[in-house]
Amino acid sequence: MVVFPNAKINLGLYVTGKRKDGFHNIETVFAPVPDFNDVLEVLENKETQKDILTTSGISTDASVENNLVMKALKLIREDFSVPPLKIHLHKNIPSGAGLGGGSSDAAFMLRLLNEQFNLGLSTGLLEKKASALGADCAFFVRNEPTLAKGIGNEFSPIKINLDDMWIMLVIPDLHLSTPAAYKFIVPKQPEQSLTENLNLEINDWSGQLKNDFEPNAFQNHPELNKIKMRLYAEGAVYAAMSGSGSAMYGLFKEKPEINWPENYKVWIGKMGKE
Repeated sequence: MVVFPNAKINLGLYVTGKRKDGFHNIETVFAPVPDFNDVLEVLENKETQKDILTTSGISTDASVENNLVMKALKLIREDFSVPPLKIHLHKNIPSGAGLGGGSSDAAFMLRLLNEQFNLGLSTGLLEKKASALGADCAFFVRNEPTLAKGIGNEFSPIKINLDDMWIMLVIPDLHLSTPAAYKFIVPKQPEQSLTENLNLEINDWSGQLKNDFEPNAFQNHPELNKIKMRLYAEGAVYAAMSGSGSAMYGLFKEKPEINWPENYKVWIGKMGKE
């Protein structure tokens, strides 16, 4: 079976408080980018009695044991008997970019195993298992716009339709550390709630919809701010950094055509499934 784990972007991201457990409370909206994806293939391994994971595309630093796809498999095997597998993961979504690539791989692995081996897990149970693998993993189970609070794991549905919008992702060769990003954050409540801002016309988002990680990231990596400003200059109705990563995105009403340096990874597509 083959599935295509997709990326996500954050529409606004507010760090609202420091928790007693050392983590931070946030408020954000996850929105899927359906056609920017990895490729995950899983077959039964009838040749040897062990799992085999191979990868291609963008290289990853994780060992086989620490790959989230393998962690998802291990989690399923706590409750179900799954035969030895041949797994191939083609990475197209960069890590450290704030696009949720690893989390998406894990969630899609859970969904794939559930379907391929008729495990009968409900959507709710899949979300519960996914949340054990990472705060935002569970989002990719339903894979639809979601308001996230807590540490990014308390979900509420939200009505927002960007299907007609074009998105341009611009990803420079930078890896931003999420733990490091939080060190420079001073938690605060936003003056206007995220949902109130998202209810504005999209043309008004630029003055109201914030990502609290941008100021420090832009200070340390000025090229990120330059990318954002160019996206606006070229006609984006909204542009921002996704999560705490290095990916910048612009939302456009018409398909954008912009030339970027060759060392940037650039992707253009629709926010709705084509």
